[in-house]
Amino acid sequence: MTNKHWPVLFAMSLLGGFIWTMPATAHHSFAMFDFSKTETVKGTVSEFRWTNPHVTLLVQLDPKPGAAPEIWSMELTSPGNLTRGGWTRHSFKPGDRIELEFNPLRDGRHGGAFDKATFLDTGQVITSNLRAAEKPGLE
Repeated sequence: MTNKHWPVLFAMSLLGGFIWTMPATAHHSFAMFDFSKTETVKGTVSEFRWTNPHVTLLVQLDPKPGAAPEIWSMELTSPGNLTRGGWTRHSFKPGDRIELEFNPLRDGRHGGAFDKATFLDTGQVITSNLRAAEKPGLE
């Protein structure tokens, strides 16, 4: 390789690094959640997905009279952040009955940002603040 090629290689490296970091910064938007509202519902845990970049809790809400059951998806922070807060991949299991507090999605779809769950059989409470865990100092 000659000296005349290094500027091109350097520019390509910078561009590659920029493109590589774009998805990492894009997924940390919280604009989809309405943090001015908190909803409380009761339901049964369907699934607890302990995956990166965000853990997901799927809950089948107790249906209103005459309505079909609905599965709602709650977003949490990463497994690493939750582990530092005392959580494990076994913090929820299918069939757990919970009262759930969350910030709803702005578009009205069935989901939100997890805030707190109270296990109905034991009274145990677990919490996680998505914005505080992802962006310390935001609150």
